[in-house]
Amino acid sequence: MKFKVGDAVETIDDDIYGIITKISENQITVEDNDGFGLQFEAHELMLTSSGNSIENAVYNTDFDAIKKEKASKKRRSAPPLRPKERHAPKFEVDLHIHHLTKSSKGMSNFEILNLQLDTARGQLEFAIRKRIPKIVFIHGVGEGVLRQELETLFGRYNNVKFYDADYKIYGLGATEVRILQNIAP
Repeated sequence: MKFKVGDAVETIDDDIYGIITKISENQITVEDNDGFGLQFEAHELMLTSSGNSIENAVYNTDFDAIKKEKASKKRRSAPPLRPKERHAPKFEVDLHIHHLTKSSKGMSNFEILNLQLDTARGQLEFAIRKRIPKIVFIHGVGEGVLRQELETLFGRYNNVKFYDADYKIYGLGATEVRILQNIAP
């Protein structure tokens, strides 16, 4: 924006008003209402609209300079990256009983636990056959009986490592299983 000595200006970021008293290459000296001389750069100032009308403020604006400033600050979008294996979507198996059967009415706790373990064993065998590297078994928090039984089941396999799943995603109620491909079951 073109300023000249004697223009009434105000700062963009602060509540400072004044009159331009001196202009050097990069610095503009402004005398505020209290008589202090303050130094600013041109991009920190704007003309005070005379007559306090919005039309004067709009007409005195250098739109080309604003467009150049906006264009220079645009972020360039990063090229899309292919996800690594550890970020690939995992095979999830929800072992909550309402996901495994339409109704658990009339089933004992022993029958429910056996259905959950049979489902987990079947899905683990399927993942080993299909060479799926990771599975997440969602078992819930509860009393921990299903979790202990799952750990016993996973411990029977030589090619399986298991650990707690990502807390941010699953909380405490899930176990992640990693299947090692080069070791015999």
